Amino acid sequence: MNPNTKRSIGGKLLLAATAIFFYLPIVYIIVFSFNDSRSLTKFGGFSLRWYEKMFTDSTMMEAVVYTVIIALLATVISTVVGTLAAIGMSRSRKALKNVVEQINNLPIMNPEIVTAIGLLMFFSALGMEKGFLTLLLAHVMFCTPYVILSVSPKLRSLDPNLADAALDLGATPIQALTKVIVPQIMPGIISGALIAFTMSFDDFIISYFVTGNGVQNISILVYTMSKRVNPSINALSSLVIVLITAALILVNVLPVLREKSRQKREEVQSHINSHKKAALLLAGLVVIAGAGLFALRGNAPISAVDKYGSDTMKLYIPGEYMSEELIPSFEEEFGVDVIAEYFDSNEMMYTKIQAGDSYDVIVPSDYMIERMMAEDMLQELDLDKIPNIEMLTDEVKNLPYDPYNTYSVPYFWGSVGIVYNHNNVDPQDVEEQGFEVLRNTKYRGKLYIYDSERDSFMMALKALGYSMNTDNEAEIQDAYEWLLQMNNTMAPAYVTDEVIDGMINGNKDIAVVYSGDATYILDENEEMSFWMPLEGTNLWSDAMIIPKNAANPLLAQEFINYVLSYEAAKGNSEYVGYTSPNSQVLQELSSGDGMYSENEAYLPRSGYPHDEVFRDNPVMKKMLAELWLKVKAAN
Repeated sequence: MNPNTKRSIGGKLLLAATAIFFYLPIVYIIVFSFNDSRSLTKFGGFSLRWYEKMFTDSTMMEAVVYTVIIALLATVISTVVGTLAAIGMSRSRKALKNVVEQINNLPIMNPEIVTAIGLLMFFSALGMEKGFLTLLLAHVMFCTPYVILSVSPKLRSLDPNLADAALDLGATPIQALTKVIVPQIMPGIISGALIAFTMSFDDFIISYFVTGNGVQNISILVYTMSKRVNPSINALSSLVIVLITAALILVNVLPVLREKSRQKREEVQSHINSHKKAALLLAGLVVIAGAGLFALRGNAPISAVDKYGSDTMKLYIPGEYMSEELIPSFEEEFGVDVIAEYFDSNEMMYTKIQAGDSYDVIVPSDYMIERMMAEDMLQELDLDKIPNIEMLTDEVKNLPYDPYNTYSVPYFWGSVGIVYNHNNVDPQDVEEQGFEVLRNTKYRGKLYIYDSERDSFMMALKALGYSMNTDNEAEIQDAYEWLLQMNNTMAPAYVTDEVIDGMINGNKDIAVVYSGDATYILDENEEMSFWMPLEGTNLWSDAMIIPKNAANPLLAQEFINYVLSYEAAKGNSEYVGYTSPNSQVLQELSSGDGMYSENEAYLPRSGYPHDEVFRDNPVMKKMLAELWLKVKAAN
């Protein structure tokens, strides 16, 4: 075969492989957006149910509106500012231009998390309330440097005397800019605007830290919805993909069509008209979106203000951790609005609270509540205003981190155990070996291990007979060696929330998971069983607290009391699958004909002497985090 032909075939194969690599995940998302089942990996038949759910979900639609408005405004502002800055730099002295270019490169080179924390602290120092304005300002800030980078090369290619020539011919400075310079650099401006729009549309990290008051974009929504299997995410992602593809096609096709159909009129007038149309379109979108958001929010009766001092309550809770009816039912009953925001970890929540963000109710985990209590970040609860606390089951009262429920009221509770496929794993092995089954080479390559230093060291310490709250360095070193040996011999897959879908579909045979997730897995896959090791495990509790800077503690206590009520607690537990702290709900769901009566993961073990509650120990946490990185690096 001719060498040139070989190279040609090789190039085409490489191109095809590259296209498959980039576009197969997109095709996968689109296909599974039409999946009739909840699975993200097994197709159960064609259905539009997730598109219907997406369009009827006000939170999703609100996120789409915010995303589009922020992206459009950030694109317009950053394009104007970036273009003017680039033109100014091109007319500056070399020394000044070099300095400005270096400053412009800093936001591009800086890690996003550093920029995010910096902006969070900056807005907090200014006393700005997090929300639409802070989100927009942040997006303008990180989009502008990309516009400058796109416009600057076009300016360098221009004749430096072009503007002077226009002025000599009688043009005003504004005319020289708009009629001479801008048309020449228009390709660079358009490229910068497209980059700015893309950057704004899909940003997550910076947006997560600088927003608040219920303002969230699509990226934040998808991230906080990823804990449980939610195919609506696929539907939303597919819609975004289609819209972006359509926009790209329009951007590339419209200029050609305009050129073919262009009438004989002055180019300047054409530009003016197009700008007017764009401005009117943007104004229309803003007005429509504003009206839509207003309608979604609704208006609370004045009586709520008289009773609580405010008709709005801000809730900060882990994603996908409440029933869909809880907030609407509370709003309707009490005539108030609830602004719900979501976090994915206690540590990210803690960072925002430390930066001064204000919420009325937060739902963190036990060890984080202990830390916030120690740092005087919480209000004492007025238990007289929370009479439903009497409905708590005894197992969640007076827990070690908060004796007498002075600062917290349990929201959900549970344990950590082993989910296993009883067809492929001998139940006797699991029951006799406990966490040691994770080092049984019969099951090599069949393990999911939760990618968390706290949970992983818990199972290692318990397997060795130590306390999971130990600060003994020798015991911690033993646990490190235990985990290292497991890593080197068992080829485990380290995962986070994808363990749920993975075990439902039987991708692995053994996983260490939280009992609420185990409940869901067992409901979806009858081949799975659950076991709490006899050497003990983590007995955890997530609870509702009111921070010191809460703006509306009266309404917050009303909400806490409502969550504890029978109807709310039952709906919450049935929907999420985690164990209810309400004693009546717990008894009803776990016995007789209850929804989870035959699910061995729903009801946590209580009163077992080897089970423990995590206590806050920042020094130990740092040590475990460093050792856990070493364990995973040994792969």
